[in-house]
Amino acid sequence: MQVMKWSALALAVTAVTTQLAFASAQSDSKGFVEDSSLNVLLRNTYWNRDYNNGRDDVKTWGQAFIGTYESGFTQGTVGVGVDAFGLLGLKLDGGQGDMFPGEAKDWDDSVGQAGAAVKVRLSNTVIKFGDQMPSLPVLAYDDSRLLPQSFTGTLITSSEIEGLELNAGRFTAASPMASAARDDGRLKSIDVAGGSYQFNEDLSASLYYSDIEDVAKKYYANVNYTIALAEEQALNFDFNIYKTKYEDDTTASDLFFGNGVEGDDNTVFSLAGKYSVGAHAFILAYQQNSGDVGYAYDIGDGGSAIWLSNSYYSDFNNADEKSWQASYELDFAGYGVPGLSWKTAYVYGYDIDFGGADDAKEREFFNQVKYTIQSGAAKDLSFKFRNSIYRSDTDFTQDLNEWRLFAEYPLEIL
Repeated sequence: MQVMKWSALALAVTAVTTQLAFASAQSDSKGFVEDSSLNVLLRNTYWNRDYNNGRDDVKTWGQAFIGTYESGFTQGTVGVGVDAFGLLGLKLDGGQGDMFPGEAKDWDDSVGQAGAAVKVRLSNTVIKFGDQMPSLPVLAYDDSRLLPQSFTGTLITSSEIEGLELNAGRFTAASPMASAARDDGRLKSIDVAGGSYQFNEDLSASLYYSDIEDVAKKYYANVNYTIALAEEQALNFDFNIYKTKYEDDTTASDLFFGNGVEGDDNTVFSLAGKYSVGAHAFILAYQQNSGDVGYAYDIGDGGSAIWLSNSYYSDFNNADEKSWQASYELDFAGYGVPGLSWKTAYVYGYDIDFGGADDAKEREFFNQVKYTIQSGAAKDLSFKFRNSIYRSDTDFTQDLNEWRLFAEYPLEIL
């Protein structure tokens, strides 16, 4: 789950007349080469899904090389630059379809892809055309496995007013995580628009819209508010909501799940409250679906286009489903071990409408430990251990115990 501080576009527009534009990023450009960066991320990934209902277990071990180049912008009123990436994934053992292409039990030994985009900057507005990895609530690339997902199209990002970011774009191709093809996702097109505004250090909100051609239209809003309490104590509230209308010539049940008919719609929201005190954080969250079907994503809008509180292994996004979360976070820096953190969560979902029944249930117990080396020759080398114990009485998901292990080491070439 990716929860960020965004702002409501409508409210931000009303504030434009009272805010002054801040310094132009283009005027500070040092040049195409001078501001360039080249980085390589080494990622080793191991997944183990132990199913409990007779289904074959899934085990995958792979090594990824993720190279990214970002040029600076040429100097002048209008700057021009280039971004590029190169991806290579090698199968070390096992295999699964969201990491390597091929057929079950005969996955390819490797997968690779390269892409590039041209970018133009005027003041604090950037237009980028080509292959890129957008991260917006209604269009978000997935980077949760071995190699990241990518899209091809145009995205405009404007930050002319301090605290306000506007986005608009159109994408016409999608490349899944386990594919070298530019449009293996068979995306016709997706149009996105919206923005975010930071009112002050405690309050932000956002509003976004997307139109996935012949699939669905989505609306998204977020409000995030923090109340400072005593020293090292704070209370944060985060509200997210999606409204989805599926096109008449498709059904949500064809795309994902549900008892759909043509023209299905769905509304899903989550509200999370987080109390932080020193190194500790305690979270309670509630999430609810309503409408004809559940909330479907990765239908042209990316595998991370679900910015909701109760999204772990399960997303708790089925038709009519309601879910509660209780979780705890610990930052060991407060105990003399910087770089080490732990999160544990329990999520319970109920009232799922499936197969004529309206009271199906699911639950997940989640744990994640992450450690990043802070100094020395291995500085920035990180390890992440994630475990989910999932149980369900529905027919469309199976009980499992899952481990996801990641080791990542970033190399700064330029």
